[in-house]
Amino acid sequence: MDVEALHSSSFRDPSGYIFMDKGEIKRVINPIYFEQYEALTQSGFYQKLFNNRLLIPHEELSRSEETIVIRPEPISFITYPYEWSFNMYKEASLLTLKIQKFALESGFNLKDASAFNVTFHNGKAVFIDTLSFDFYRENQPWRAYKQFITHFLAPLVLAHYHGAEQLKLIRNFIDGIPVNIASSMLPFKTKLSPTLYSNIHLLAKLETKHNEDYKGETKAKALSLKGQLNIIESLYDFIKNLKLKSATEWGDYYDKTNYTDDAFSNKSKIINNWVKTFKPNKLIDIGGNDGTFARQIDIEIPEILVCDIDNNAVDSNYVRLKKSKEQNMLPFVLDVLNPSPGIGLNNKERFSFIDRIKTFGPDITLALAVIHHMSLTGNVPFRESARFFAKFSKQLIIEFPKRNDSWVQRLLKAKGEFESHFDFYNQENFEQDFSTFFDVTEKLPIENSDRVMYLMKNKLESFES
Repeated sequence: MDVEALHSSSFRDPSGYIFMDKGEIKRVINPIYFEQYEALTQSGFYQKLFNNRLLIPHEELSRSEETIVIRPEPISFITYPYEWSFNMYKEASLLTLKIQKFALESGFNLKDASAFNVTFHNGKAVFIDTLSFDFYRENQPWRAYKQFITHFLAPLVLAHYHGAEQLKLIRNFIDGIPVNIASSMLPFKTKLSPTLYSNIHLLAKLETKHNEDYKGETKAKALSLKGQLNIIESLYDFIKNLKLKSATEWGDYYDKTNYTDDAFSNKSKIINNWVKTFKPNKLIDIGGNDGTFARQIDIEIPEILVCDIDNNAVDSNYVRLKKSKEQNMLPFVLDVLNPSPGIGLNNKERFSFIDRIKTFGPDITLALAVIHHMSLTGNVPFRESARFFAKFSKQLIIEFPKRNDSWVQRLLKAKGEFESHFDFYNQENFEQDFSTFFDVTEKLPIENSDRVMYLMKNKLESFES
């Protein structure tokens, strides 16, 4: 196996690994896991999970005494837990518990409950680690119990009490938020909750007492199958009822917009006409809020990504998608001023947003009502914004609010005595700096507004690294 082909996030599990083969992801199963794989296959366990869209389907390609090779269904864009909105995170956690319950009832056990084993595909959360299952052994506690607590329960409860930003802690704690940290951050009253006391505070207390990581499979007493199912049911009910308390300004952005109805309609028409020209298969809307303008596009686009910095806006989009059962749009949380970096060993276990979006390869990028926030809120020069979009955008549809725009004026006034430092913010400088990376194909004013729409083509032969 070519070392370069090995997937950089796939070295921890002795059961097997994934690798790249001519752009396709394939998984090798090692002999140590043959017995489990055969049982999971022959019993119909895998197939039931496939049929219910709980586990990513795979097909077996080859087998020998040394390896079995399978090919999972491709997922063109992977999102990570720190990019999920609150309700997306909830769905991923409930999926994991649902799979563990089904595994126990089928004579198996989920040995790995990492949040990174879940992503979103075709409109819902799906488990993607085929080798995360083992045989259930009577009275043996759930070996991945603590991992579930640190990857799912702790982030969700912290977000419930302190806001959705807490979900991003998993980016710093790739192996889960330590229970002693979670316990210390929770209000004292949570010790009165039987669920939180037993699943977080007590675990933290045991860690302190033993001065080492608490391992459920070695320190916990024997636990019956019924006992395990009771714990899972209790966690499921508790998490299902969790809600996010915080609200944000941008969650209802389009209720506060400075567009007139005519301007809104004209902007949508411009976008539609330009998008239809290219008949894209893939589109990303950067700063797309709740997906409003992506939904206004009246041609079928197989894959649409909509990202925004605001959890409430992303959550609103996600809830709407669930109700409508749309499968072609994927919302996620992203700060364009601080996009997700590569993290983990060698910064390669989890890929950066830039690397993933390049691989995704959108045919069109929408950047609506975002450049003034990058420039005036983030103090980012136009040239650097252009460099960011040029890394992955073949065709860029970008909106420029002029200095007289009410939102621009609001942002400028917030600069106080430094307002004059932002004299660079004008249409001429915008066009000049973006011309380093893009050719302007067309520009049109949005009627009854102080905004201009641009259609730009990436002029670089290959996207910048």
